[in-house]
Amino acid sequence: MQEWLPEVLNLYQHLAGQADDISIKYQSTLSDQDFKTLLAESLAKDSLLHRTNVGIHKDDLVVTIQNQPFKQEASQGQRKSLLFAIRLAEWIILKKYKGFSPILLMDDIFEKLDENRMVQLLAWVSKSTDGQVFITDTHKDRLTQLLGKHLSSYQLIEI
Repeated sequence: MQEWLPEVLNLYQHLAGQADDISIKYQSTLSDQDFKTLLAESLAKDSLLHRTNVGIHKDDLVVTIQNQPFKQEASQGQRKSLLFAIRLAEWIILKKYKGFSPILLMDDIFEKLDENRMVQLLAWVSKSTDGQVFITDTHKDRLTQLLGKHLSSYQLIEI
């Protein structure tokens, strides 16, 4: 988290083109009690439900914008920008620790993004990636125009 979070916030500001006051905190019940105690306290409920109700699979990221819940306050563009920032930060961390660029898959990325955010995203991808990038879109003309304007080399495959 200490390495990933600054990447997310930096990428968000780059993609959004503005400095929204975004906070992301990792929330875990393991912060308050040790795992063994949590499991013991949850045993009866776990037995009834046939699943474990405590542990890291129940951890969450709490995201706020201007100190308000992100889900309620953020626009579609802000939500998409944060989602891309999270995924691109994961890509950066993977590249750093694996020593090579993972394949970057970007599915229907231009939906609900204004042109400025699209341009920022393509600019980052073209400058920061040195491996294969697959982008899907439902609008051929939009994709062709954006790729032609912002990338020197690309291949368009129609299905």
